[in-house]
Amino acid sequence: MAPETGEEPARRNGAPLAAIAASLQLERRRAGLSLAEVARRAGIAKSTLSQLESGSGNPSVETLWALSVTLSVPFARLVEPPRPAVQVIRAGEGPALASERSDYLATVLSTAPPNTRRDLYRVVAEPGTPRESEPHMPGVVEHVVLSTGRALVGLITDPVELHPGDYTSYPGDLPHLFKALEPHTVAILVSEHV
Repeated sequence: MAPETGEEPARRNGAPLAAIAASLQLERRRAGLSLAEVARRAGIAKSTLSQLESGSGNPSVETLWALSVTLSVPFARLVEPPRPAVQVIRAGEGPALASERSDYLATVLSTAPPNTRRDLYRVVAEPGTPRESEPHMPGVVEHVVLSTGRALVGLITDPVELHPGDYTSYPGDLPHLFKALEPHTVAILVSEHV
């Protein structure tokens, strides 16, 4: 898919240019590398990296992938802005990056913080009594992506209605629920333990 004339692929698809710029600067400094050295190791022009660090570049998936490998950080750390404790990403939303070589769009939903463990679950639920969960261990965060159906998910005090493709995360160390609103509601649940 060719980009529209004069439009940067990253900006067109909602890539967080300011977050990318800040992350690149932080990770490059953390690695103790110069702009020229990171560009050389990543196989990109120094001017390209300079533009990316100033927030005026045109990052593709390939460029950011090369930089994440060079800086030894997960790809998503370069593109995911800080998030609140409870978050919802609707289908079609989120920081997205287009490939310059193919019809491919990657959307970051969540990165794994250091020293965490994640359990992944497939949830199948039917309408009726909601599944209410008591608080888990301190620091647990749950992530849910709804596959089919409709559901109320999240904190008991303020659940969010999800539709297919929607994502939410919430503190699992507070009372929370999953309530199917349609027959054969299916979701993927990730329980993240610090």
